[in-house]
Amino acid sequence: MTTITVSEQHKASRIPVRNLWLLMLYASDLFRQLGRSHIAVEDNPAEIPDLVATILLHEIAVRRRRNLSIGYQTRHEALNRVRGRIDALYTASHQLLERGRVACHFQDITLNTPRNRYVRCALERLTPLITKPSLAADCHIMAISLRREGINGAYPDNRELPSVWRFGRHDAADKPMVDAAKLSFELLIPTEDRGRHLLPAPSDNLYWMRRLFEKGIAGFYRVHLAKTTWLISAGKELKWAISGQSAGSTAIFPTMKSDIILEHKMAQQRIIIDTKFNAILTKGWYREQSLRNNFIYQLYTYLRTQESKADPLSLNASGLLLHPAVGYMLNEYVITQGHKIHFATVDMAVDAKTIKKQLLKLAHDCAGVMADN
Repeated sequence: MTTITVSEQHKASRIPVRNLWLLMLYASDLFRQLGRSHIAVEDNPAEIPDLVATILLHEIAVRRRRNLSIGYQTRHEALNRVRGRIDALYTASHQLLERGRVACHFQDITLNTPRNRYVRCALERLTPLITKPSLAADCHIMAISLRREGINGAYPDNRELPSVWRFGRHDAADKPMVDAAKLSFELLIPTEDRGRHLLPAPSDNLYWMRRLFEKGIAGFYRVHLAKTTWLISAGKELKWAISGQSAGSTAIFPTMKSDIILEHKMAQQRIIIDTKFNAILTKGWYREQSLRNNFIYQLYTYLRTQESKADPLSLNASGLLLHPAVGYMLNEYVITQGHKIHFATVDMAVDAKTIKKQLLKLAHDCAGVMADN
């Protein structure tokens, strides 16, 4: 199976690319946006492209029922009536007036926008990855239908791409469809066979891998933790308990932002999760293995600075330092000054169902509750 390295310090440790697909699917938030959290992506991770194709087809169908977003294109044409701005030079040089015509520059309504082309290209690039022939046929037919509606042309160039991602009030409904299309392009990862598309190795960009792991874990918990029992937030800014400061400190004092915060409503327990994409253990003073003290200091700061009598959950909140691992598990904790701090790994080399069980168990263990039925 194709694999990539987990970190520069552990080049022998490897994560299967299919599990990276799983993280990308959760990181995309598509299931949450589309209300499709009942889909068990862990049942067959080899068919993740099929699931993405199903979502993309669904969103395209929704948008077509309500009409795809339109745009405007500039046209230059000889007409028998004035439309837009007259091109006097072209009209005179070609003696159009003698034939009862006039050259005009004008704006015309079109479906052939960069965004619609982007979505059609996503269908065409995703089709070869799909394992189910009937679903691949549906993608192919949908792409042909879009072409027949006038959505032709190549993948948007660098000048056009910004408009694909820029949404206004009138076209905000396009976002889930565009997100699914983006994920379709990201799924062009899985093969080492010779092909037409060159992709950077994910291991060459550790920042990308760290962000993927963080967003993937947050998306996982949004999908799998019951909304009636849990509150989930990601990227929430944490406030310092500042009682005074100098005039210039505001501009230079750092902010704090949590990766993931889980709250169990019945147990009244808050968990601050900090994800790290490197080995959980390193060489320490006078010992072969030690937890990374700077990570502990960071999480400890998150817990202690948020303490407030006005926020009862902050007084006994738990912390979780979560790292990926390959081939081993670690789950330990300490209790300090009323806060339980867990140090744990999730084994990214196992199958997707086992990863799901590991992450759910960690959440329930940190909250001190039994797993949901």
